[in-house]
Amino acid sequence: MNTVNRDDRARESTQSSTVKSRRKFVGYATLGAFAALTAAAGAKRAQAQDLVNLKLSHYLPPVHGIHTDFLEPWAKALNERTGGKATARVFPGSSPFGNVANQFDQVQAGVVDAAVGLHGIPRGRFPRTGIVDLPFLTANADEATRMLWKLYPKYLKEEYPGVKVLALFAHNGGLIHTRDKKVERMEDLRGLRVRSPSPAVNEMLTYLGATPVGMAPAQVYENLQKGIIDGVVFPWDPVKSFRLDELLRYHLDARAYTVSFYFVMNQAKYDALPGDVRKVVDELSGDNLIPKFGPWWDKWDAAGLAAAKARGNVITQLSEADRMQWRETLAPMIESELKKLETEGVSNAREIYRAMQQTIASLR
Repeated sequence: MNTVNRDDRARESTQSSTVKSRRKFVGYATLGAFAALTAAAGAKRAQAQDLVNLKLSHYLPPVHGIHTDFLEPWAKALNERTGGKATARVFPGSSPFGNVANQFDQVQAGVVDAAVGLHGIPRGRFPRTGIVDLPFLTANADEATRMLWKLYPKYLKEEYPGVKVLALFAHNGGLIHTRDKKVERMEDLRGLRVRSPSPAVNEMLTYLGATPVGMAPAQVYENLQKGIIDGVVFPWDPVKSFRLDELLRYHLDARAYTVSFYFVMNQAKYDALPGDVRKVVDELSGDNLIPKFGPWWDKWDAAGLAAAKARGNVITQLSEADRMQWRETLAPMIESELKKLETEGVSNAREIYRAMQQTIASLR
């Protein structure tokens, strides 16, 4: 009997040890699996934290070349060159981030990470850069863009606090487009209400007897349609991208002015980018980006010109002799504008203007 009890107790002890061993094994296995899952989750979190997702905004329609040829390919190249580590989503003018007057503020505040905006809206924010808008200073996008980029470090940089400037650029020489009245001479502008993009162009139109009207490009079609404005000053490209060929009948190719733009990134965001991503941003911007704007704008303008021709619109080319006459007539207005800038705090306005003239001459 004692022998049986001892055997039973031995078996019970062995079974108990086996159960404890199994429990211990299961416990270790569970802990191991948990640790592996935790490590994997941590790795995924770390990987997600390493990913860079940028928001880029602008104020133009998604069919405009700035969206289709510039920003969307820029975002794609960023993703490809970083091996998928960085992505950029582009928000056009139809998005909640598309207000033309808010582009620079959105970047400074970090609402978006980067943006393309128009220097002339809101008015007076970039008085030094805006000198490029004075009439008959530049003739095409390429020379105007290269000039702005060359002068940026010495003369313009102080106007861009809180942002990393990735590019400054300008469009081809602008035209005078009208709905009902043909404009061939300066005198023909008298009494017309004309949409204007910047303070310098305001002064030019006022001096020539027109009434400048400030408004965002997206508002032009409706205001032309309602007769609130009689015409616009634009390069050729908005004639197509904003469907203005449907309303405008006359086009004076005066190449009278240009308007400039910025492509900027929030400085804190730029500084916080991983080094390899920041290197790609640099490679896609600045000196490597500047030469592209001239050919791009030629392409965009060609589409607007073609649209006007397809409608049978009247296109008048201002001769070089006529352009010289316009320039001479506007000389007092230019002098007055430079003097006004000096009284408003741009003490070296004339120096900047001369530097622009000299740089343009060196590029021709």
